[in-house]
Amino acid sequence: MGPPPESKRSPPKKRSSTTPTSIRSLEHDTLCIIFSYLNLFDVVRSSAVCKFWNEIIKRSKLLQLLYLKQQRRSSRSDFSEESLNVYLEELAVEHQRQSLVQGSLHIDQWKGHSLGVDQCRMNRGLVLTGVGDKVMRLWSLESYKCIEEYSIPDGVPLVDFDFDESKIVGLVGTRICIWRRNGQRSIFPSREGQFMKGSCMRYFDPEAVVGCEDGTARVFDMYSKKCSRIVRMHTEPVTCLSLSEDQLIISGSSLGRITVSGLSSDQRVATLRPTDSTGIKTLCFNPVSHLVFAGTTAGYASCWDLRTMRQLWKTRVSSNVVYSLQHMRSDTSTLVVGGIDGVLRVLDQNTGEVLSSYVMDHGTSTSSGYTNGVIERKIGKRLPNDYNIDRIPKTVRPPITCLAVGMQKVITTHNIKNIRMWKFNNLRELN
Repeated sequence: MGPPPESKRSPPKKRSSTTPTSIRSLEHDTLCIIFSYLNLFDVVRSSAVCKFWNEIIKRSKLLQLLYLKQQRRSSRSDFSEESLNVYLEELAVEHQRQSLVQGSLHIDQWKGHSLGVDQCRMNRGLVLTGVGDKVMRLWSLESYKCIEEYSIPDGVPLVDFDFDESKIVGLVGTRICIWRRNGQRSIFPSREGQFMKGSCMRYFDPEAVVGCEDGTARVFDMYSKKCSRIVRMHTEPVTCLSLSEDQLIISGSSLGRITVSGLSSDQRVATLRPTDSTGIKTLCFNPVSHLVFAGTTAGYASCWDLRTMRQLWKTRVSSNVVYSLQHMRSDTSTLVVGGIDGVLRVLDQNTGEVLSSYVMDHGTSTSSGYTNGVIERKIGKRLPNDYNIDRIPKTVRPPITCLAVGMQKVITTHNIKNIRMWKFNNLRELN
């Protein structure tokens, strides 16, 4: 299936040179009045809609005015761009927590692939899905349209991938493949330089790190296309990786060990978790709080503080494998966890407490069309504490093989053809 065009619009009709200015002025005045009725958080969200709205909000200084109004309520009158940015981040985190824990939920699902898809990555309103058939697809989360498509080299399995604004980086078989968003593709190293079978990959420009079955992490420079370092992380296979902005490699193993190494070193520098009977299935690092989160094959989620190298909490969230756990960037409050039981859980990052659990209601649904298929909308169901999930048919809670978290939304894959987006609505208005 080729990528459909994002949209088709007729060219605008020509007007006199004075008309656009007057219309633009009218829109500016009207939008300023509308924006003035919004609370601070909604103004922030409106500023991200388009450049025109962003310019209006910046010029009218609505954010500054609403922030000063909020500060006066708390008997504070100081203002700076830094304090405004800190406040907006705190507001976003609070809004996210309220939405995930207390908000209403509906789930949109659509057929994304011809075979089961079990991986997804989210970045700036786009989600990349793959590992199943011989193609990766990039989707718009606003329209659910496939806007780009990337084919996998014949006869080579896609193991892992990630993407940014300019490229997709994937682990294909025993080599790394880079797809440029302009369509060019390169594969390295050469067949003579292949490494042991890789099980996972992460990258942080300009380097990509591959976790291998021989217990090593191999660091590749994506521009010279050469292996620059081989780091001995474990004696057993590496099962998952996470990278930090301060040049640390965090790896989990099949025997339950978590080790930390520097990208510039060829040896591990610390062990967070010694060998255990339960393997590490997934890892996630929060650069703001310096916390490392791990999910195990026995259904546990755990947390360590990298600054002290000490475990903060350990929670049994499922009776079986935890496949994926993630949080929104800059969020230090909530952690979303998914696994083999198909239940989407929200945990407190600082305590490990399960704040809420959700499944898709298998009752009534509505459908709507889009360019390439049908969007099916279902209601999300919040489960009471200690609810017996065996009462819920497994057909409506297939295993969550991977998840990605954004503002008030979570994307999940389930090793089936469908992709699901869980949309949370905040019931409490922030003022």
